[in-house]
Amino acid sequence: MSKIQGTSLYLECNGGISGDMTVAALLDLGADAEVLQKVLESIPAKGFRTEISRVKKAGIDCSDFRVILDEACENHDHDMEYLHGHDHEHGHAHAHEHNHEHNHEHNHEHSHGHLHRGIKEITDILNQTEMSPQSRETALRIFDILAEAEAKAHAVPKEQVHFHEVGAIDSIVDIVAVAVCLDNLSVKEVIITELCEGKGTVRCQHGILPVPVPATANILEASGIPLHIMECNGEFVTPTGAAIAAAIRTSGKLPERFIIRKTGFGAGKREYERPSILRAMLIEDADHEKDEIIKLETNVDDCTGEVLGYTMEKLFEAGAKDVHYTPVYMKKNRPGWQLNVICDKEQVSLMEEIIFKHTTTIGIRKIRCNRTVLKRENRMVDTPFGRVQVKMCHTPDGLRVYPEYESVAAICREKDLSFSEVYHKIEECIK
Repeated sequence: MSKIQGTSLYLECNGGISGDMTVAALLDLGADAEVLQKVLESIPAKGFRTEISRVKKAGIDCSDFRVILDEACENHDHDMEYLHGHDHEHGHAHAHEHNHEHNHEHNHEHSHGHLHRGIKEITDILNQTEMSPQSRETALRIFDILAEAEAKAHAVPKEQVHFHEVGAIDSIVDIVAVAVCLDNLSVKEVIITELCEGKGTVRCQHGILPVPVPATANILEASGIPLHIMECNGEFVTPTGAAIAAAIRTSGKLPERFIIRKTGFGAGKREYERPSILRAMLIEDADHEKDEIIKLETNVDDCTGEVLGYTMEKLFEAGAKDVHYTPVYMKKNRPGWQLNVICDKEQVSLMEEIIFKHTTTIGIRKIRCNRTVLKRENRMVDTPFGRVQVKMCHTPDGLRVYPEYESVAAICREKDLSFSEVYHKIEECIK
């Protein structure tokens, strides 16, 4: 897929968050389903397959990610009927991650034989899965956050927490899938302003628990993510969903103004009064521009000041964005200069040609950099000195206007005035 560069991921959790909802939303944003499938096939566990489809939730077209388990591995505790204890017949709507883990001493009375895994077993599974180091690190971080929360809930050491439903293969798949999709989208910044949760109670293997359940509450306490309680009953934020949010969130504040580059909708499995939909957006700060530049640098210790000054002139004439020298000590304690040039990648060859031609260097280092710059424009404004060029920069706090140096200098030469006097008078005209 074609990645959208310079964007942040905003997860709008007004309908809650869970593992499968997050995977679906990221796939809807454009994460590569084939890349994901190859990773999932490498998980050293059997008894599952995945299905990606489209569903309608409250009339909204959403992506749906489903982990389908073999009968021997099926976790019926995830059914809506089990969650609410309905007496009437109810179709199974699997919520893959009703994540209430048990410690290793808990007695279980289930006829269908759940798998129980500790953090060590899960780490072994993830280490054997063919995924990038970045995605593996993300998955491990999510499970570590879950383990900490469960350890606190059950008053046992983290190493003794044995995951019950989260340790089941469906939730391992969800967490691996989230990590892989984030990596595939090259997401570096994730904005989550708050998590929206329902009210009331939910039934799990430990009995009837208040919403948010203890593990979720512990995660929110540790992470500091704000919680908003909605006026509807039900568990909208699962422990896995909360752990994902805590693990990947880098910011809790949206830009004042932003541009939406792409939107994805992930469907949840639970049927509540309020639809469980996770909206994900790739956004750009409307007040900032992001681009990629190249930094060239080289050290010289046998050039005169005149040579270096002339080289700087030639580099600026050729279109360099910035050129500067820094005093350094080189081999054998020789004083020298480090030449730094900032330019677009299309200009690299020309800049290198100038540096090799006009200095004595025999090697140039190239460093690729991402930068964030304020949106700006040049304008002509009327002043007592005539038409003057100014630079206008848009900041989160408002507009900043700067008189351009060359315009000010030309007025000073023509009228024999001081630079500061002309500069300040122009500033007064444009405020």
